[in-house]
Amino acid sequence: MIGGVKLRNAGVWAGALLLGFAGFIFWQSLSFDYYTVRGPGPGFLPLWLSGVLIVISLVYIWEAIKKEVIVFKQILPKGRALGNILSMLGSIIIFMIVISYAGFVVSAVILLFIVLVREFKWYSALGISVVTSIIVFLVFNSLLGIPLPVNALGW
Repeated sequence: MIGGVKLRNAGVWAGALLLGFAGFIFWQSLSFDYYTVRGPGPGFLPLWLSGVLIVISLVYIWEAIKKEVIVFKQILPKGRALGNILSMLGSIIIFMIVISYAGFVVSAVILLFIVLVREFKWYSALGISVVTSIIVFLVFNSLLGIPLPVNALGW
């Protein structure tokens, strides 16, 4: 307990995280020009949005303290749902590590396969992963002209 607030209150933690994020964005927005000769500058929108977010997060923290306490045990997933979340987070971390070495297509195949193999048979998950990754690569690279990371083979 800190100042009468239980540390297990998930609402307070979520509000504090949001407050920290908004405070960081507010601080960063001060490094941009607020107003220019032509009108509002690049610091105008992030300053106001983060300021509003600071107020909203403070109100949320206040409400979380005064109203019903939300305990972490009540909101965290269990069983298969927790496994799905952990596999998604793991696949994203693997994607970020592998993409600079293996390129987009291989990394995307790995990411999608890890996510899909929990719901499909392994050969279906692999097929869906390969086809989807190649289509996304072709759409971005050829049609949209947006280069994606490639490996030594060009894909």
